[in-house]
Amino acid sequence: MTLAALAATGATPRPSGETLEHQTVRIITGIDAQLSDPSLATQDSWKLVWLALSEANANMAYIAQSTNGSNEFAVVGRGTDADLTDILEDLDVGTVVPFPESGSPKPIAVSKGAMDAFKRVVNARSIASPSPNVTLAQALAAALKSAPSSPQPTVYLTGHSLGGCIATMLAPYLQAQTWPKQPKFAVITYAAPTAGVQSFVDYFDSVPWVIDERQNNAYDLVPHAWADLDTTAGWYPSPGPQATEEVKLLIGAISQRTKGNVYVQPGTLCLMNTGYTSFAKNLVNKTTQDFLGQIAFQHANSTYLDLVEAPAVPSGPVVTDVTPTFGAPGATVTINGTGFSPDSMVDFGHFACTKRDIDPSGIRITAQVPNGTGVVHVRVTNTLGTSPAVAMGQFAYGGPAPVVVSAVSPTSGKVGTPVTISGSGFADGATVHFKDRASDSVKFVSTGQITATAPGQLDDHQTVDITVTVGKATSPTSPADEFTYTGR
Repeated sequence: MTLAALAATGATPRPSGETLEHQTVRIITGIDAQLSDPSLATQDSWKLVWLALSEANANMAYIAQSTNGSNEFAVVGRGTDADLTDILEDLDVGTVVPFPESGSPKPIAVSKGAMDAFKRVVNARSIASPSPNVTLAQALAAALKSAPSSPQPTVYLTGHSLGGCIATMLAPYLQAQTWPKQPKFAVITYAAPTAGVQSFVDYFDSVPWVIDERQNNAYDLVPHAWADLDTTAGWYPSPGPQATEEVKLLIGAISQRTKGNVYVQPGTLCLMNTGYTSFAKNLVNKTTQDFLGQIAFQHANSTYLDLVEAPAVPSGPVVTDVTPTFGAPGATVTINGTGFSPDSMVDFGHFACTKRDIDPSGIRITAQVPNGTGVVHVRVTNTLGTSPAVAMGQFAYGGPAPVVVSAVSPTSGKVGTPVTISGSGFADGATVHFKDRASDSVKFVSTGQITATAPGQLDDHQTVDITVTVGKATSPTSPADEFTYTGR
């Protein structure tokens, strides 16, 4: 799973832009550094021998070779860098196509979306060392040729999410090839959506794999695509979150994208977290945002590493907030967060920041605002990736400051409960709404804090979003602003 998690390194392109070669080199540098880390489950016993990133950052795969004498190789797939919902909606499963590259003597079929991803991976050529200008199969052949004859080489096919789906197709494709030294093949996937229909599974399951495991979190939605996605509309068990009607409609609509094609998962299922003991405790309210947030948590690489009891891999940079949140080009801004390294680059929206000072602590960057317009996200990029866009990390050129709610306390109570709201961009005269009901008691404390009394609702047993409006600007909703009514 650690090798699969490393595939996410550098997955997000730098917001201000970078060439495919620059991003490839950045990814290689990050994976090399992590493979040499003895504190990870890989224990500094693997080396990178090939890596290729397909056009438009759609897919990536790499090959690693053991250095401890075990004569093992890992072919690792990475899927599209996208939001979970986008992955499920964009993968073309309404059409099935032949998969002749599998080596099956009989026709077998997979989804067109999975086939497109497979082709991007097998046709991609590396554009940087350690094995430039060769395909995955060519690189593996060269590595096997130079490998010892004993013990017999073993090639592991692995990947997380769509990378795992691609791995299930790479496995029969590579197994059908002729190699300088014939290896054994093993397949271990994590959280993989389904690649094909029954004919694909029949052939896949007939191949003599050394290991054939499908490792899934029992409460991860993605592996249920596309065999039984509808079953997830009944999630999550206590303490939740339960699916809202909006979520049920979304899952139903995505399920219909199969257009009647019946998908089946290959391999031996190994379930984890069957008791729902691992869950995001701050995402249990019956709201669409909490449900989607819990899906993301259950599917995350970090959650899978925890479930298999592997050390967490180093995370990429994270921006928690910036101050001030508005100003003009040339102004000085402090960026707070974690994971900042000496090679970190800063972008204000799509504009690169050329003047920055990175504190040795790795938690602070002082940057000079580049030219730009509008309200933008401030993001940090290094060899481990790009920080996600966060509401508290916004900067407004010329002002006013973006209005953001970052926390509420308490998070539940009766009608009339005084609630302290934290965030940024607050001002005297701000209005506060609990869902669509305005609070009649609002007190401005500072630009980062305001208090308001919970107004009555038609339903006084529900979870609502608290929003703050300053002038024409209203804070965006998020799980951080939720307040649960417990009655009158």
